[in-house]
Amino acid sequence: LTTKGRVFSIQDEATSALAPFQSYAVFPDKRRFSYGKTMPVVLINNGEKGWELDRYGLIDQPAEQLRHWIASNRYSIENLLRLRIHEPGILVQTAGADFVNNVATQGIEITETGGTVVRLDLNRQTFLPTRVSYQVRNPKTNDADDCTDVYSDYKPFDGVMTPMHISRYLNGDRAGEIFRNFAHYGDEYPSNYFTPE
Repeated sequence: LTTKGRVFSIQDEATSALAPFQSYAVFPDKRRFSYGKTMPVVLINNGEKGWELDRYGLIDQPAEQLRHWIASNRYSIENLLRLRIHEPGILVQTAGADFVNNVATQGIEITETGGTVVRLDLNRQTFLPTRVSYQVRNPKTNDADDCTDVYSDYKPFDGVMTPMHISRYLNGDRAGEIFRNFAHYGDEYPSNYFTPE
C-alpha cells in the first residue's frame, strides 16, 4: 500500500508538528515512511527491527518509538482483519453498540490466546471499521497503555475502501493524525526499501 498526505504529531492536545508524508507498506510488517519537505526523515521498519535515516545519518529507532509501531501495526485494520482473526485460539464475539464520531457502531471483541482483548467497532450502515481499541504493556511502568485508532473518510482505491483519516489516541489523549490524499495498492518497491542500506 502506497499512501501520501499530511501527518500531525500532537502533544498536550496541541499540534506540535505537521509535515507531508509518503508511506510504502508491504503487509504484514514492512514499512518505509518519510516525512518532511526538504531532507525528509525516513523511518524504516522490517519485522521487529527499525531504523531512522535523516541528514545526520542512520540510527536505530528508539525503543519506545519501535514498540509503538509494532503494536499499532499488529492491530491495524489491515493486519487485524487479514491475520489476527485467523490465528489459532482466537475468540471472536459480538460486543455492545456504541457511537464513534457520531456514527452508530456495532462492536466486535477479539480475544487473543495470551488474553489481549481487541475491540473493533464497525459502522452499522456500511460495516467499515471505525475504531480499533487495545491495550499494550508499558515496560517502563508495567501498566497497560490504552491505544485507540479511529478510521474515517473512506474512499475507494483499486477496489478497496481505504480510510483517508486516521486518528491515534494513547491513554485517552490524541497522539497523532494522518490525512491521506492518495492511496494505491499493488506497487512493487525496490529491494532495499525496507533495509538500512
